[in-house]
Amino acid sequence: MISIRSQKEIEKLRRSADILVKTFRSIEPYIGEDITTKKLDEMAEETIRSLKGIPAFKGYKGYPATICASIDDEVVHGIPSGRCLKEGQIISIDIGVQCDGFYSDASKTYPVGIISEKKQLLISTTRQALYRGIKKCREGNRLSDISYAIQSCAETKGFNTVRALVGHGIGTMLHEEPQIPNYGPPHRGPKLKSGMVFAIEPMLNTGSYDVIVMDDGWTVKTKDGCPSAHFEHTVLLTDGKPEILTLGIEDSSMESENG
Repeated sequence: MISIRSQKEIEKLRRSADILVKTFRSIEPYIGEDITTKKLDEMAEETIRSLKGIPAFKGYKGYPATICASIDDEVVHGIPSGRCLKEGQIISIDIGVQCDGFYSDASKTYPVGIISEKKQLLISTTRQALYRGIKKCREGNRLSDISYAIQSCAETKGFNTVRALVGHGIGTMLHEEPQIPNYGPPHRGPKLKSGMVFAIEPMLNTGSYDVIVMDDGWTVKTKDGCPSAHFEHTVLLTDGKPEILTLGIEDSSMESENG
């Protein structure tokens, strides 16, 4: 069953999302050459806790950190460590927050210094695919309309959407129904209704969509070693335009993508 949130619950979701946005803003200036992903993790946890939130990922099914920090061919769930970021890499930062029993979840992929044109296109297309999917988060549409919009955007630019991982509902749990694939035909699945809350999260690969899980049990990499990017927003469905609860992780120029 897909939950329909009350106004009181929505306000709690907004509060959780506000902490998440402030956490991204707190670490973003430091994402660059020679910083360790462990340091970014420590900074994110400090911010979340200072704002009376709880890191949603830390301890979730045994995950050991506050953020997921996935570099180049790492798709998702990269565990922060003492390795330093290097010029030319891309890194996706995924963060979740729990506040007063409600969850928010978002991800963004960043360039480290100067990156290749291919990686630049990968980042911009993954972001665009996210907003194409969000535009379909409207009452009366079908769930797979989101999936089809994401896949169509990706494939137009020559990229593949990861099929083994999905977006999801979110609210009183980090992962709720429904699962939201990033591929598939349109006009299928349940009808969307005002009050639903989704974490929409396209993951695009420059090569094949196939992925593998590393020996740490968490880090998901592309099977062919090609780069991957990941963007995610927590989105509230309304009776009109969807409300992106985590929109503040983007700069103001990105708001037009959802118009």
